[in-house]
Amino acid sequence: MADLSQEEWSQQLAQDGDAVILDVRTDDEIAEGYIPDARHIDIYLGQGFIDELQKLDKSKNYYVYCRSGNRSGQACAIMNSLGFPNAYNLEGGFMEWQGEITTG
Repeated sequence: MADLSQEEWSQQLAQDGDAVILDVRTDDEIAEGYIPDARHIDIYLGQGFIDELQKLDKSKNYYVYCRSGNRSGQACAIMNSLGFPNAYNLEGGFMEWQGEITTG
């Protein structure tokens, strides 16, 4: 698992043809806005979260974020343990995100 600064995350994401953005926040948090094209799987689903991860393509590169970076760090560790080699955690999370945001 790699922790990436906001700048590193944005730069790497922009150049990555196999990128998947993964939002692990709750539905209520998503309603306040999210990074465009993010796929949502709530980490608080527990086994349901793991079940959803198992459906994902392990060959892709996952850029994972939550509100502050804690849950997404946990999510990246879980993904690594499930055999995902490339999971990147957004340091500072959505709270510090300076890029584009989708709302609604």
